[in-house]
Amino acid sequence: MKYEVSTNALKHKSDMRKTGLKYSLIIALTCGMFSCVPQRKLEEEQAKRESTEKELAALKTSSMECDTKLKEATKQMADDSKAIIGLQKDTSIVGTSYRSLTAKYDKLNQINEQLLDKYNRLLEGNLADTKKLSGELQMTQEQLLKKQDELKLLEAQLNAQKKSLDELTAELKKREARVAELEDILKKKDEAANELRKKLSDALLGFEGKGLTITQKNGKVYVSMDESLLFASGSTSVEAKGVDALKKVAKVLEQNTDINVMIEGHTDDVPMVGKGDIKDNWDLSVMRATSIVKIITKNSSVDPKRLTASGRGEYFPIDPAKTSDARKKNRRTEIILTPKLDELLKVLETN
Repeated sequence: MKYEVSTNALKHKSDMRKTGLKYSLIIALTCGMFSCVPQRKLEEEQAKRESTEKELAALKTSSMECDTKLKEATKQMADDSKAIIGLQKDTSIVGTSYRSLTAKYDKLNQINEQLLDKYNRLLEGNLADTKKLSGELQMTQEQLLKKQDELKLLEAQLNAQKKSLDELTAELKKREARVAELEDILKKKDEAANELRKKLSDALLGFEGKGLTITQKNGKVYVSMDESLLFASGSTSVEAKGVDALKKVAKVLEQNTDINVMIEGHTDDVPMVGKGDIKDNWDLSVMRATSIVKIITKNSSVDPKRLTASGRGEYFPIDPAKTSDARKKNRRTEIILTPKLDELLKVLETN
């Protein structure tokens, strides 16, 4: 953040010091009277924060697992399709061989009948010719038996491949139905995000382009608010115009109960001069996010379990440039709205 030195700033600092001294005396007196209470509240707040961070990590892990399983299912379906195409080609080749052997088998039968006829006619003739014909007949019969065995083997292979092809086809249909179901759920999620973005745009019509933007990406809706709309420089108290905008957001969230809400505070890269409870940009970003959560819960019936307050400090800038315009963009608060994935997770667990 950029600080400019001026007479008004010096006066403001002087007033802040006086106010700080007053608050310090009050806090000291309060701490002396109730020294156990703040410690217990701090422990409770730390426990809530740890619980919230665990829920956030679990949600991110679930989302990544959903995406991974969907990709695996799609890849497996592609592999099965290739295998079916290969089996279809093999089946065609085996069928051609089967028909060729059947034709040869029929031809050998015909030759065998012709030889039997010759054999019967020459049986009373020359003995040598008779023996020759006997040998040819025996050879033909052996070849015929061999072809019969080959035909049986090919027929068994053809039946086995047909069975495998039928099983793969059935499995492919199941996978296609599963993928279609997942795609339908994701489509519904995107439609829900679109509808939510429209409702927010309608509710915040007077604020868009005036320090507030609404965007949609990766199935989520992002409501980004500039520091100038919400906070004074270095402050964690939301100003009146910011409270008005947050009340409108709260009403939309109140009417859409299947949406999880992440409030992320962001600062620029100018080191924070520690004062009071705010030691650095991390503290400032987290405390600003918490202030917004409290305004939403105070002005609506939104279930606090759906809300997560998070501070990103200076580490997720929109513009990494070291200019005043870039830093102004980076000083923001983002309300990230995510449709619940319960239905999608149930499908993945079932399969």
